[in-house]
Amino acid sequence: MSENQKTIARPIKLSGVGLHTANKVNINFKPAGIDEGINFIRVDLPQKPIIKAEIDYLVTLSRGYRRTSVGKDDAEIHTIEHLMAALAGLGIDNLNIEIDNNEIPGMDGSSLDFIKAIKEAGIVTQAKPRHYYAIKEPIVISDDGAYIAALPADGLRISYTLSYNHPLLKAQFMDFSLEQNNFEEELGPARTFCLEDEARNLQDKGLGKGASYENTLVVGKDGVIKNKLRFPDEFVRHKILDLIGDLCLLGVALKAHIFAIKSGHALNLKLLSKIKQQKDRQSLGGIKLNYEPGFGTEFDAATIMKILPHRPPFLFVDKVISLEYGKRITGLKNVTINDYFFDGHFPGKPIMPGVLIIEAMAQVAGIMMLSSEENRGKLAYFLAANNVKFRKTVVPGDQLILEAEVGKLKSKTGLVYTRALVEGKVVAEAELMFALVED
Repeated sequence: MSENQKTIARPIKLSGVGLHTANKVNINFKPAGIDEGINFIRVDLPQKPIIKAEIDYLVTLSRGYRRTSVGKDDAEIHTIEHLMAALAGLGIDNLNIEIDNNEIPGMDGSSLDFIKAIKEAGIVTQAKPRHYYAIKEPIVISDDGAYIAALPADGLRISYTLSYNHPLLKAQFMDFSLEQNNFEEELGPARTFCLEDEARNLQDKGLGKGASYENTLVVGKDGVIKNKLRFPDEFVRHKILDLIGDLCLLGVALKAHIFAIKSGHALNLKLLSKIKQQKDRQSLGGIKLNYEPGFGTEFDAATIMKILPHRPPFLFVDKVISLEYGKRITGLKNVTINDYFFDGHFPGKPIMPGVLIIEAMAQVAGIMMLSSEENRGKLAYFLAANNVKFRKTVVPGDQLILEAEVGKLKSKTGLVYTRALVEGKVVAEAELMFALVED
């Protein structure tokens, strides 16, 4: 059974200084309505801009080095990951966060003070189920010895291996389930850390101005300087905390098993971007489907060949993933290096011919027109292609999403608007005209 959305019962305030900027900052947590999500509001700026805690608002890593930040126009909020992790750990879906500066207060370098404040404000359950996204296919990313992967799972589980070239930071491992383990006790108190040499470099770059031995575990050659560990493996626990905070920027609760080795914010956010792309592909053409006896709402290749006269190698639709009869359709083609046309079309740098992308869009449009009751048994002949635009190349390994929507459909002709997309971006589009004739 799906869990319902949550917000807080009453407003509550916190104050502190930013870990990187040392700016003094006040934040005011306020309840938010169903489906409003997590929103930051810069009350110190004239327009009081609202910045959603979602991936589309991410600040580039060059400006958000060693932290996760969101922004809109010139308004930014830095170092949000510890707060976002606290919200994930407590299951908070909707919250307005008023803030009067550009960085979340660092508090003690963990999520603990945020957890305490939220619990003091009270948590209320709202009258609508949470939104989830479950990973459909594995995603794997690696970079310079670091590695992160997302696999399908029933909840959010993270298996993290930490390994630094330092005797205190070698080979720490933890397996954590957000649904089964106690975030507040097991991850919430884990504080941010850095090596002693890193601390000097960060401050030379103008970062870590608000850091101290009290809110950051500084690891020297002989151990933690002027502080004590809360857990023997506090370092790997904090890495998982950071990762959970970063994944919150998907905007919905995530179901995935994450495997990570030495992953930090940069790699975490690359994974998040890939998850967002997968999620967007899944939602393309996400129309409530109609059911008609004799035809399902998803067509495999065998069903497609009952509708179209095309056959391999000139069939360019692998599957229909959604159909609203007489209105719109979404299909897909997996582009592989084994496709015959790559042997002769830019063989040194394989590119799918543009005319074949148009043909693929036309075939999807043909399926939509010919699958309706009144047109079954007819043939759809291509009459014209207008306003054709090619925007990006399509290469082996791409999944081509093919969309078509009816402009005008009569008994003998049809005008259809078509698009082809890869990873949510349009690669081609055209208006296609067909003649419908008896076989």
